[in-house]
Amino acid sequence: MKTIDLNCDVGEGMSTDAQIIPLISSANIACGFHAGDEHTMKKTIELCLRYNVAIGAHPSWPDKENFGRTEMQTAPNELYDCVMEQLNTLQNFARSLGTNLHHVKPHGALYNQSAKDKTIAATIATAVKEFDASLVLFGLSGSVSITEAEQLQLKTAHEVFADRTYQDDGSLTPRSQFNALIEDKNIALHQVLQMVNQGVVTTATGKRSKIKADTICLHGDGKHAFQFCKLIHQTLKQNRIEIKTIS
Repeated sequence: MKTIDLNCDVGEGMSTDAQIIPLISSANIACGFHAGDEHTMKKTIELCLRYNVAIGAHPSWPDKENFGRTEMQTAPNELYDCVMEQLNTLQNFARSLGTNLHHVKPHGALYNQSAKDKTIAATIATAVKEFDASLVLFGLSGSVSITEAEQLQLKTAHEVFADRTYQDDGSLTPRSQFNALIEDKNIALHQVLQMVNQGVVTTATGKRSKIKADTICLHGDGKHAFQFCKLIHQTLKQNRIEIKTIS
């Protein structure tokens, strides 16, 4: 039986987290820099523990005003400190509840920049390794995020997206473009099965591009987040694909 990790960005103040978390295997929890606070972090960790969902940190640029989706630039040492602070914050809450972090997935603009910028990718990977070398780093499938982390011998997970369209170079279509988000459930389900079963994705231009899928992401702040998550969960099960946390 095939297996796939199903992850979602949570702890961002959305009302559907309690419905989504039982359906996924990994949660990426906002650490306070783009969303989230002490209450939401603790509440989200408790939900993950209740449903045996892997707990991950979702660090961002310090950008609550724009939900972490505006590109920023800073010196590597400042980015290192920014990531470290967020990992420490979430880890402290996790430990207070008797658990630990499992993975790290950058958020928004930081994620997209790390997918193509070697310095940013290497800085994030270094921070993760020096924080806890056993953590798994989630990055855009086939991107610089993955290759830089692997050079440091970090565990990685090639991440694909259920609710985003792709460009021919494997990057996500920028949110500034009209066709960046997938809002049709049938298209989302087709894309998920295509990526998991065939190792390809149909890009925005209609090209079939090879892709590696270790974990599927669904954005928790999406308009149809819970509905999509429920359908994806059901569809994977119906197709004998086990939803399982990355070991």
